[in-house]
Amino acid sequence: QVQLVESGGGLVQPGGSLRLSCVASGPTSDTSTIGWFRQSPGKEREGVSCIAGYDESTRYADAVKGRFTISRGHTRGTVWLQMNNLKREDTATYYCATAPTLGCDLGAHYYPSSNWGKGTLVTVSS
Repeated sequence: QVQLVESGGGLVQPGGSLRLSCVASGPTSDTSTIGWFRQSPGKEREGVSCIAGYDESTRYADAVKGRFTISRGHTRGTVWLQMNNLKREDTATYYCATAPTLGCDLGAHYYPSSNWGKGTLVTVSS
């Protein structure tokens, strides 16, 4: 079974940066499709970014375009989410998930319920 572990969350001031890490292990590979999602209290889970297993293409939610960058790390199964110019509205628990698909999608339903990490909390506050 695939296991995913997120890390790198924390408290940061508006305008600051954080880099989140997602490490996938189990029956997966360096080219798995990985998505990042976030959820804040009272809101639905929303897709933030994803990287496709087939061609490394990426997608970003409009709210984070130009500020967030998704990339694969050198360590097997690692995907980074670099977050710059953070805003208060970026405050949320961030989750990564993997999907057995060639392309990537920001819809959470594309990612099997068993293929999610437990999340890491990002708080943007002064």
